[in-house]
Amino acid sequence: MIKAVLFDMDGVLIDAKEWHYETLNSALALLGLNISRTEHLAVYDGLPTKDKLKMLTKVRGLSPKLHDFLNAYKQKLTYQAVIEKCRPVFHHEYALARLKREGKYLAVCSNSIRATVQSMMEQADLLKYLDFFVSNQDVSKAKPDPEIYLTAINRLGFKPEEVLILEDNDHGIQAARASGAHVFVVGTPNDVTYDRIMNEINKIEAAA
Repeated sequence: MIKAVLFDMDGVLIDAKEWHYETLNSALALLGLNISRTEHLAVYDGLPTKDKLKMLTKVRGLSPKLHDFLNAYKQKLTYQAVIEKCRPVFHHEYALARLKREGKYLAVCSNSIRATVQSMMEQADLLKYLDFFVSNQDVSKAKPDPEIYLTAINRLGFKPEEVLILEDNDHGIQAARASGAHVFVVGTPNDVTYDRIMNEINKIEAAA
């Protein structure tokens, strides 16, 4: 029986991939650097900004001394984007409200920093439905390592097979599958509806 549903945030509950791409490039532009959309989606999508900067040091020669500055500036730009663009989505509110009312435990597990998760969930009016959230600052290893999902599962006190995870990108899917939980891969935030989540839960429980 599925007792809890864990959600990735960007690309699952919040359509923020473009925001992260644009804000990272705005920060990198200060140094004359640029990442194409194709490269960002194929290589960097779903990773914490600090990990992206470490990769850019390896492949582009970005000075490690600039990491803290670029990360802080990027987070500032991201916060501005969240305030300007992040709004409630009815089918997400409905899905989480129904799941919560039906006794499911709900949490968000994101590679974003704590402040970004907090602000996005508040702006989307979803925070009130969550039992908690786990950010990249709450674990020692971010996705694709499964630690973030294992942390949430342990906090809930459930077995992995009692948990369903919604993910959208390769790094997150790898982490979710490595946790031992059931994984529902979504294409865009539009796929995250109550009916689709319940159809997945019903399939899992019917096969058990």
